[in-house]
Amino acid sequence: MLSPQQHYPSSTLLKSHSLSSSPRLIIFNVRRRSQSWLPGTGNLPIMAVINRSGGDKDAAAATTAPVINDTYESLSSSPPPEKIEVRAVITIRKKMRETLSDKIGDHLESFMSAFGQGIVIRLVSEEIDPVTKSGKSVESAVRAWLPRQSDQAHIVDYTANLIIPSNFGCPGALLITNLLGKEFFLIEITLHGFSEGPIFFPANSWIHSQNDNRESRIIFRNKAYLPSQTPAGIKDLRREDLLSIRGNGNGERKQFERIYDYAPYNDLGNPDKSVDLYRPVLGGIDKPYPRRCRTGRSPTSSDPSMESRIEKPHPVYVPRDETFEEIKQATFSAGRLKALFHNLIPMLVAGLSKGEVPFTCFTDIDKLYNDGVLLRNEDQKGVIGNLLLPLLMKKFADASGSFFKYDIPAIISRDRFSWLRDNEFARQTLAGVNPVNIEILKGFPILSQLNPAVYGPPESLLTKELIEKELHGLSVEEAIENRRLFILDFHDLLLPFVKKINSLPGRKIYATRTVFFNSKEGTLKPIAIELALPPTHSSSRNNHIYTQGHDATTYWLWKLAKAHVCTNDAGIHQLVNHWLRTHACMEPYIIATHRQLSAMHPIYKLLHPHMRYTLEINALARQNLINGGGVIEDCFTPGKYSMELSSAAYKNTWRFDMEALPADLLRRGMAVEDPSMPCGVKLVIEDYPYATDGLLIWSAIKDWVESYVSHFYSEPNSVSSDVELQAWWSEIKNKGHYDKRNEPWWPKLYTPQDLSNILTIMIWVASGQHAAINFGQYPFGGYVPNRPTLMRKLIPEEDSPDYDDFMMRRHFDLFSKLRRAKFYRATNMLKGNSISTKFTQPV
Repeated sequence: MLSPQQHYPSSTLLKSHSLSSSPRLIIFNVRRRSQSWLPGTGNLPIMAVINRSGGDKDAAAATTAPVINDTYESLSSSPPPEKIEVRAVITIRKKMRETLSDKIGDHLESFMSAFGQGIVIRLVSEEIDPVTKSGKSVESAVRAWLPRQSDQAHIVDYTANLIIPSNFGCPGALLITNLLGKEFFLIEITLHGFSEGPIFFPANSWIHSQNDNRESRIIFRNKAYLPSQTPAGIKDLRREDLLSIRGNGNGERKQFERIYDYAPYNDLGNPDKSVDLYRPVLGGIDKPYPRRCRTGRSPTSSDPSMESRIEKPHPVYVPRDETFEEIKQATFSAGRLKALFHNLIPMLVAGLSKGEVPFTCFTDIDKLYNDGVLLRNEDQKGVIGNLLLPLLMKKFADASGSFFKYDIPAIISRDRFSWLRDNEFARQTLAGVNPVNIEILKGFPILSQLNPAVYGPPESLLTKELIEKELHGLSVEEAIENRRLFILDFHDLLLPFVKKINSLPGRKIYATRTVFFNSKEGTLKPIAIELALPPTHSSSRNNHIYTQGHDATTYWLWKLAKAHVCTNDAGIHQLVNHWLRTHACMEPYIIATHRQLSAMHPIYKLLHPHMRYTLEINALARQNLINGGGVIEDCFTPGKYSMELSSAAYKNTWRFDMEALPADLLRRGMAVEDPSMPCGVKLVIEDYPYATDGLLIWSAIKDWVESYVSHFYSEPNSVSSDVELQAWWSEIKNKGHYDKRNEPWWPKLYTPQDLSNILTIMIWVASGQHAAINFGQYPFGGYVPNRPTLMRKLIPEEDSPDYDDFMMRRHFDLFSKLRRAKFYRATNMLKGNSISTKFTQPV
């Protein structure tokens, strides 16, 4: 960016202190940066003068005209060009809810603007000035404030009048300087007076105060240019704007800055606060991970490799334009406030009970949705007082016999016990909140890829005889050949973590495999579940097989096995498919797009709507959700190993090319190649809503992107010769996904088709994919027995002391795994956490 004291790009702007008695003057030095003097000028540079006094429009026109005229008169005998008057309308969005101090500040701003001390704009032409060899330019102060005649009282217009020569050419950029004491949000600048009609300069950006940063902001015209097509007058501005966004990689970032850079996930732990809050750095050979946006905070005193944390209510840095707009912030805050109110329930229950107590029956859980939590008035007062709730909340609690109640999740809105049935359990693998892990069973026996010296024999204990009992006369080989057997396999990802997780208090987990059979009627049915624990030695096994039976004992053991599968599914969904794939892996794309693609670049304009708010949401997640001791660790079985599990999934399973929906379906065997189909694939299971609807969305995105790319890249080598685009793709691979930079599967970027494929994947992940695995969280997970996020006990074995108790109260064993406080907190997270509210633009 440029300082208002710098005549961009090749001259210097100086203030004349010798003319203090005259109206305020700005003197332009048109000397080249090389310090070479123009012929015949001696030791003095040629000057051009702009009057910035508070005179009327005629006076301003008379004094502003010499900006370029003086230069022409000094160097040429040709007559000065004719002049035209241009009006710039600067549209600014003020706070929707203004305080008294804000209103006073508005009046002060209007007063300062009347004297040209508020906003200064410089108009830069796309054409080269023959003298300065840079874009022609003219500057003016913003003087008048005009109330906007609309229902949006928070939108106001400022105006500035500029007198420019008729040969000025088409304006391509604006430099705006904020002389006020605080930042403001610039929506757009519109220029009136050109023969081609109004010219728009969209901004939708915060303009920092000169008190914070003396550099001016560069705003480009609403027109897309490839780097090679950039008009000569604004080429240097394009480069300077990108340099300012990249920063220098040093120092702690300030809240007003717009600097994008990379850092590893080294701010999840807080060892200075407690040894228990130490978390390893994610990003490196041992624990690879995508990079996040750099904040530059100082290291912790306990571990210099870790960055110190900023806890609530202090904000974590994200580039200024990545923060929520006021409307989004209000919506987001309302959701979090509602979750906060619900969080009062576990606090109150904890205050009234001596410790965490389990639910005793389904009625206990149903009351949360039907009645809310009922508290005795005499107990309310003491508990609420100890919690230091606001006075309003105290009055509400005193006046009401019941507290808050949860919305009824869709899963129990029509049938309270549908979640207990096998057909619903299977349906949710295809149409639930996590429909992206089911695969076709490609061979038998089922084999593990883990090291047998550490994890025992690779063969599963799921035998042919066991499975064929449920295949209606088919053999396993026939069922596999006919694509009738499917598997939900979390074994290899989870087994390396099982021992560590089970050593945590109140946490129990298995590595699970679940086999499904697709009947002739097209109904998917679970037929066997394998629960695995680490072996005691390399040749042993510690696996357990469960199938559906007809007696009560087998029936409830089967329910408990399904609960453990659902717990694993919930954890993999949140930590891998949701957070990792649609949030963490997206962040490098966003950072690279801002660092390497100019705001004028057509690909930047295509991607920008799909990148909004993601960095802010990810920063909030690091602050409160995925951090050490955060909501995810508290509510999900992996606990303190949650993010290490996410890192293992990134290392072993994530591939950019497999994020394409058709490629993912083919990889999982859920579709086969079929050139006659719109996306080139045919589904193996017709009733697969995620894939059926997803392919329609994928196809729409793909068609739109291909048309868009072909419009801008019509020449044969236009993609390979686009220097910004090539730098963008290189940075995504080599910086954003540094730990996977050498993988052979990264797509090449040589042709328009290559570019279309890459962009389609990115847009799909940010829109359709995220929507599919995000918006069903509360409808399916809001009733925690359907998707318990945390299990506290292993299934009792026949020779264990717990087995007799299980035999006496079989159903109670399920409830004993669902402690009240964790139930509340998990439900609240699904209802109001920042990951769950990621903004998704429509396609």
